[in-house]
Amino acid sequence: MPNKVEIRISGLGGQGIILAGQILGRAAVYDGKNTVQTQSYGAEARGTTAKSEVIISDGEIGFPAIRKCAALIVMNQEATEKNIKDLKKAGILLIDSSNVKKIPKINAKIFKISATEIAETSFGQKVYANMIMLGALTKITNIISEESMEKAIRDIVPEKSIAVNIKAFKRGKSLQN
Repeated sequence: MPNKVEIRISGLGGQGIILAGQILGRAAVYDGKNTVQTQSYGAEARGTTAKSEVIISDGEIGFPAIRKCAALIVMNQEATEKNIKDLKKAGILLIDSSNVKKIPKINAKIFKISATEIAETSFGQKVYANMIMLGALTKITNIISEESMEKAIRDIVPEKSIAVNIKAFKRGKSLQN
């Protein structure tokens, strides 16, 4: 892993964007990394644009905002169009292909994951799409260990939904692209 990795997760409020960033940031701490996690979202909690940014570093983090992300997770079309310009050349783009139909032509490693569809069919609710995407990110990048991600999920999500969130995370890790 390079010394510093910048990751942005973007979608709509209600898709678990902020939760995904919090889990990723905490997992990085469990792996002994320095991390900064920031978030922004519209005035309404659901249905407006949301993003979570996580910077993970072996050293100090001097500036807490992302300029160009190495990995970008987009959960809907609007998030794709708004954030694609901030992905580094040859970066990693994870697209929820359930919601993103127009994929921009860019110099990136693109992974299409039908996270929302899988969440709905496998777990009965769309809300687990964020965990599927975190699982895919973990597998594709190896930035964070699976153990730390699972520990962060256990520590952050409500007790009653820990098991299904971990199953969704593992499902994302098992997807072949």
